[in-house]
Amino acid sequence: MVGFSFSSMAVLGMVAIFALLFAIVSPAVVVEAQSPAPAPAPTSDGTSIDQGIAYLLMLVALVLTYLIHPLDASSYCNLF
Repeated sequence: MVGFSFSSMAVLGMVAIFALLFAIVSPAVVVEAQSPAPAPAPTSDGTSIDQGIAYLLMLVALVLTYLIHPLDASSYCNLF
């Protein structure tokens, strides 16, 4: 190690460590400084609620159809 004494290498190492820490910490500080835009308020015009009720009613109708149909078919003729 020509021209460098122990103290100058220690200073160089400390500067390198400081630069590395600064490079790691500075983007996090910049991100926190910028406040994110507020999210828009959720809005519902009622169509999603109406659609959910419609699906539920269709499911009830389907279940009732499959429950009533075998009873109805067995009363007319002995297929089962």
